[in-house]
Amino acid sequence: MSAALTFWGPRSPFAPFGTDPTALLRRFAAPSRAAESAWYVPAADVVRDGEDAIVRLEVPGVDVASDVTVEVVGHRLVIRGERRDEHTGQGFRETRRGSFRRSFSLPAHIGPEAVSASYDAGVLSVRVAGVHTEPESRRIAISGVTSDETAPAEGSAGSEGTAPEGPEGSEA
Repeated sequence: MSAALTFWGPRSPFAPFGTDPTALLRRFAAPSRAAESAWYVPAADVVRDGEDAIVRLEVPGVDVASDVTVEVVGHRLVIRGERRDEHTGQGFRETRRGSFRRSFSLPAHIGPEAVSASYDAGVLSVRVAGVHTEPESRRIAISGVTSDETAPAEGSAGSEGTAPEGPEGSEA
């Protein structure tokens, strides 16, 4: 059994997009409102400030008081918002509008109390305190093991209480 491809009618390089090349250009030059809103993603910088991390989002033209939320969900910092369009009418526009969501991973030892936010001159700054600190560690005893089983074997380095020989432990 064999299959063959059959083309019906004349083929144009624009056939996948329709038969009118100007329609193709119009479609790319004038995106729909849904496509415009999908393109708005605020630029973000994440910088270290001592033990803290600061996430800066450029959100000019956004009403931060009513249209932006900052929250900790699980082990993620989630910043959501919406840039609304206050202008009506037709025209060319380079600014984007629509909903946005930015999400950043947090270490397990960071909780919501470590997060604070401020806004100034079109920049939302979110400080996450203590991101670059090492969480406290604690050695855990292993049950079912006696101290004789965990001692180093006789003749191994460190069993006599002496330092192993090498560049740091030998005298030259």
